[in-house]
Amino acid sequence: MSKILSSACAFVLLLATAIGPAKADDGSFYDDGSILARARLAAVIPENFSSSISEIGGTVNATTAYIPEVDFSYFFTPHYSLEVIAGTSRHEVSAENSALGPKADVGSVWVLPPTITAQYHQQMGNFIPYAGLGLTVMFFYDTHTNTTGGINKINFDTGVGPTLDAGFDYVLGPRWVANLDVKQMFVSTTAHVNGAINASTALSPTVVAVGVGYRF
Repeated sequence: MSKILSSACAFVLLLATAIGPAKADDGSFYDDGSILARARLAAVIPENFSSSISEIGGTVNATTAYIPEVDFSYFFTPHYSLEVIAGTSRHEVSAENSALGPKADVGSVWVLPPTITAQYHQQMGNFIPYAGLGLTVMFFYDTHTNTTGGINKINFDTGVGPTLDAGFDYVLGPRWVANLDVKQMFVSTTAHVNGAINASTALSPTVVAVGVGYRF
């Protein structure tokens, strides 16, 4: 999935370079001071680039989650904006190929990853691709443990990391757009199990979202 994001970013930047910046009075859909609000359905797909579990070995894995998400963008110019997203997801966590066996269910956790992203947009008729770079802070809460597996306590450290973004808006009307967005978050965390076992993992979720937006 990260390869898809890299290719999308390169494609958007190539188009922006080839076409060049548009003028503010050329009929751009976004103007200075435009505010865009979107509602999207997102798939949060943990990408386990690396992980290790002290004491028992193995790796940490988390399940994909599907969630509603809202986001807001403020346009400083027709091309440059700042986006913030809000959404939370629940994931089942497991330890694989450890001393506990091929797969041991650890429990579940809710993740809140507020993200702020600076984006560049290039309009081509009704098609408005964009690429961006942002920062994600990942909070973990409401954990539940699999007590039948001998686990009675688990908690996760807050993680912070960069985020790459690519996507496009497609103009549907004077104020409405359809949207596709892909974000790759690079965030690591440490899980503490039973107060004695530490698991370090780069969860780094890929977030693929589709939805609609309204420009104010």
